[in-house]
Amino acid sequence: MIRLYHCVSARSFRAVWALEELGLPYDLVMLPFPPRQHARAFLDINPLGTIPLLVHGETRMTESAAICQYLCTLVPGTPLELRRGDAEYGSFLNMLHFGEATLTFPQTLVLRYSRFEPEDRRQPSVAEDYAKWFLARLRTLEPRLTQESYLCAGRFTAADISVGYALMLADFIGLTPRFTPAVAAYWDRLREQRAYQRALDAEHAAAIAQGVSVVPAPLGGGR
Repeated sequence: MIRLYHCVSARSFRAVWALEELGLPYDLVMLPFPPRQHARAFLDINPLGTIPLLVHGETRMTESAAICQYLCTLVPGTPLELRRGDAEYGSFLNMLHFGEATLTFPQTLVLRYSRFEPEDRRQPSVAEDYAKWFLARLRTLEPRLTQESYLCAGRFTAADISVGYALMLADFIGLTPRFTPAVAAYWDRLREQRAYQRALDAEHAAAIAQGVSVVPAPLGGGR
C-alpha cells in the first residue's frame, strides 16, 4: 500500500491528484500545518519535517514532481506520462519540473512576505516583485495553451498536474485575475478534471476523519 503524508492544499496535493488519476489505492495521512511544529512525531518519520512524504515499500520520496513521475511507473502504459522515444518526452519532463522549480518557488516568497512573516516583518513590495516574477514565467505558457488544451502531446499528463498545482496555489493567493486568457482557460479545464475533484474530496474527508483543520495550508513546508 502507498502511504502519503499530506497537508490540506499543500504541494503534496500533486501526489493526491496523481493517485486519483491513476486509480492507485493509497493511505492518506493528514498532518496539521506546519507539521514540523504541530506534529513533532512526524520528524521521526521524515527528519526534514516537510511534506509530501510518500512511502511505498522501501521507497521514500519527498519531492512532489518526482513522486508524480514515480507513480506513473506503477501503471505501465498510463497516458499520464510520456516515455523515452516519444516526440515530446523532453518537453514533458521539462514541464513536470517547471511547475515546481519555476512556478511554485516564487509563490513561496509571495506567501512569506505577505502572510507568513510577523506583521512588522512583512514586505509588500518584495511580495509583489515575486508575484510579477511568477506571472512573467507563467506567461511563457500562453502561446502553447492558445493552440493546445494541455501542455504535452495533446493530452492531459502529469505535467499538467505539476503546473496545475502552481495555478491552484496562485488561485489561493489571489493571482488568478492576472492570468493571461489562455492560461485562465487552462486552469478552468484543469479544475473540471474528475480526478482533481476526487482529490479535493479525498483530502477533505481524510482531514475531517483525522481531526485536522480543513483550512487550506499551502506549501506545507514541502517541495
